Amino acid sequence: MSNAVRRMTPQQLCRAIRDDIIRGVFSPGQRLTEESLAESYGVSRVPVREALRTLEAEGFASSRPYAGVFVAELTEDEAADLLEIRARLEPLCASRAAVRRTPEQLGRLKELTALGQDAVRAGRLDELTRLNSRFHEVLAEASGSTLLEQLITQLSWKIAWVYAVELPRRASDSWQEHEEICAALEAGDPERAARVVADHIAHATYAYRLRQRD
Repeated sequence: MSNAVRRMTPQQLCRAIRDDIIRGVFSPGQRLTEESLAESYGVSRVPVREALRTLEAEGFASSRPYAGVFVAELTEDEAADLLEIRARLEPLCASRAAVRRTPEQLGRLKELTALGQDAVRAGRLDELTRLNSRFHEVLAEASGSTLLEQLITQLSWKIAWVYAVELPRRASDSWQEHEEICAALEAGDPERAARVVADHIAHATYAYRLRQRD
């Protein structure tokens, strides 16, 4: 890596570190020092300090007195809470999106679905977490509710962390379900949209629990 200092805002740096926590580059319990992060991302320590404060507020990092800042460790109870909250919020979001989405938003959801399906076929599973999070963020945006959009966007980061990576045996089905969500939105059917999203979340939750048992 170049020794030149990169121009990254604290928000951009926060996203980069968060993405690496989600992808497992940084392990739960691993210490995050300003010096090592500044070196890794090629930035000064000032944006690192602010990014760490944001990550603590979001629950991705935690500080310990006289020890420093560490990657947070997600408990099974916390994971279960996140999955239940998602199961309650996202069907509402889809129901609203069925009647409020714009043609551009529907087009973006279809584009993300096609990209996800192409990545599955090509075996590029490392791309799926990002594409999946973005799909659900756009779905939230399409609800027309700023509050729902904010809640779902923050939730999608945590959900991506719960799943860590899309299971290969689940990936193809997941993106087929995204296609069904798009069809329900295109039809303008709020009840169908809510039902399809609820089924999608139930299948994903079952796959996660099956992985835990395995």
